[in-house]
Amino acid sequence: MQDDLIVRPMRPDEWGEVATLIHLSTNHWYQAGGKAAVFACGPAACEVYCRTYEALDPGCCLVVESRANPESVRPGPIVGSCFYHPRPTHVSIGIVNVHPSWFGRGVARRMLDEVIALAEADGKPLRLVSSAMNLDSFSLYTRAWFTPRMAFQDMYIKVPEAGMGEVHPAVRPATPEDVPAMAALERELVGIDREKDYRYFLTNADGIWHTSVYEGEKGELLGFLVSVDCPASNMLGPGVALTDNIALRLICAELDRYRGRSPVFLVPVEAGGLVASLYDLGAKNCEIHFAQVRGGPWKKPPGQAVVMPTFLPETG
Repeated sequence: MQDDLIVRPMRPDEWGEVATLIHLSTNHWYQAGGKAAVFACGPAACEVYCRTYEALDPGCCLVVESRANPESVRPGPIVGSCFYHPRPTHVSIGIVNVHPSWFGRGVARRMLDEVIALAEADGKPLRLVSSAMNLDSFSLYTRAWFTPRMAFQDMYIKVPEAGMGEVHPAVRPATPEDVPAMAALERELVGIDREKDYRYFLTNADGIWHTSVYEGEKGELLGFLVSVDCPASNMLGPGVALTDNIALRLICAELDRYRGRSPVFLVPVEAGGLVASLYDLGAKNCEIHFAQVRGGPWKKPPGQAVVMPTFLPETG
């Protein structure tokens, strides 16, 4: 069967097919476990993943083409897809999907091996954030020598129609001039460099991104938080903050943009004060994720610093 699987870069004319695979594969996994579908939108809305990732990292999506095309597989050759994101400090693995009819048949491992080879050739560690509840996914990565380093609670809040209350005066909307300070803060706290991601968010060509920053008394940047608002993703992140209180104020500011809705956000399980405050606001848990690394060091955020990852684009 392995000889019938061809791993190659995604072509521009395949965005629709890959978007359909993302929609089908993700919803199938959650619904098979008795949960609600993640994507309530139609498959076409998932093209936002292709559009975002190709804008950031052109040509960095692998697909698996099946030449066997058994009857159990829908018409069309693509049975797997994997986005990856080269950065100055690391390579991040993005959203990975396999057609349900091909689960357990080595498709994901074929794509992962290709990305591992690319990262090793470039001398960079690999990073990802993966579900702790999907044991097949967890096993895929740990068998490939990824090591879990941090755990995150996926939480959501039903934002009141009246909003979250007054935004803290130290929080303001970010501007493109904030990008270097945002990137520098993340390098200081987490040890990774993603400046071009933040420039992309602040350019906001699609009109779906918003970013808040938190300024100290001397105008220094002490935290930031991005959010995305589109049919395929209503989520806060990525973001970092020096303390629980700063993270909470940034979360409340971004939540206020989702009045009447329930966006998802990830916070470290060890951020006890932040988690308690979010429970007080009515937050509920919906999943657990692990940050994992392969082939390099892991810089643990110092003191009370808070890291808030996301899935569009994936956070390493």
